[in-house]
Amino acid sequence: MANQKKSEYQLIKTMCGIHAPSGNEVKMKEFILNYISKNSKNWKHKHKIIHGKGFQDNIILVFGKPRTAMFAHLDSIGFTVRYGNQLVKIGGPVTSQGFELVGTDTKGTQTVSLHVKEEKHGREITYKGKRDFERGTELVFKQNWKEDKNFIQSCYLDNRLGVYNALKVAETLKDGIIVFTTYEEHGGGCVSYLQKYIHQKYKIHQALISDISWISDGVFPGKGPVISLRDSLIPRRSYLDKIISISKKNKLVYQLEVEGSGGSDAKELQFCENPWDWCFVGAAEQNVHSPSEKVHKKDIEGMIKIYQVLMKEL
Repeated sequence: MANQKKSEYQLIKTMCGIHAPSGNEVKMKEFILNYISKNSKNWKHKHKIIHGKGFQDNIILVFGKPRTAMFAHLDSIGFTVRYGNQLVKIGGPVTSQGFELVGTDTKGTQTVSLHVKEEKHGREITYKGKRDFERGTELVFKQNWKEDKNFIQSCYLDNRLGVYNALKVAETLKDGIIVFTTYEEHGGGCVSYLQKYIHQKYKIHQALISDISWISDGVFPGKGPVISLRDSLIPRRSYLDKIISISKKNKLVYQLEVEGSGGSDAKELQFCENPWDWCFVGAAEQNVHSPSEKVHKKDIEGMIKIYQVLMKEL
């Protein structure tokens, strides 16, 4: 069992090291397609895979007669090189002096250091390296994986853990849809047309958001994944009650989360033309949107378990 767990965490480590900031998720897409090709023969049930023309870098997996869709975004935060050594944020990364960033342009791969200077007009974000990158190059946090008995720590656990959860759920899923999405960290956009396709073709109107939340004064590491009662948006209470009831009945370990900010792929479901119920369910991390995001292993295992049950019983 220990060796099996070690190999599973190696999968997370590998995905956290893949370059896939919002707008350039192609390497994650290719990794997921290759993973499915190699591993789906061991899954309990057959699936249909939808991707390619008309779906950009998103992937849809359809199992049996689906009732519920789970959404997991492939992209990460990062930075875009502007002019010279100037940087523009992709999403909302933490910017602290000295963070190591890595990027690749036509001249090769380079590791540089992040520099922050307070100016009258606001923060100036730049980098220092042996040379300037070509403009438009995407930079991401350099990975520094750490693991001990209880925790894993790395950049981009948000949302590689959500993707990992989806791949683990796929192993036993009989009826359901898994959607790997893009652009979530920088404004979204793809869920709008993905939900339309799913709603029209499969008549589905309920969803779970497989994403990573944050440790707070009311959410603690090792106490189970969160069922989010609200963030900047509020899901429909009757749907939440159903999820909580199923979780209680199955004696699942979870925490209830209440926040006034934050968002996910759910925002496009909330505002689309079709009636969707949705709920964010996921492990919570420390050091959000930094190079050292940290998640308790029990919460990862609990996240997989709660999704296996909810996708079966919703």
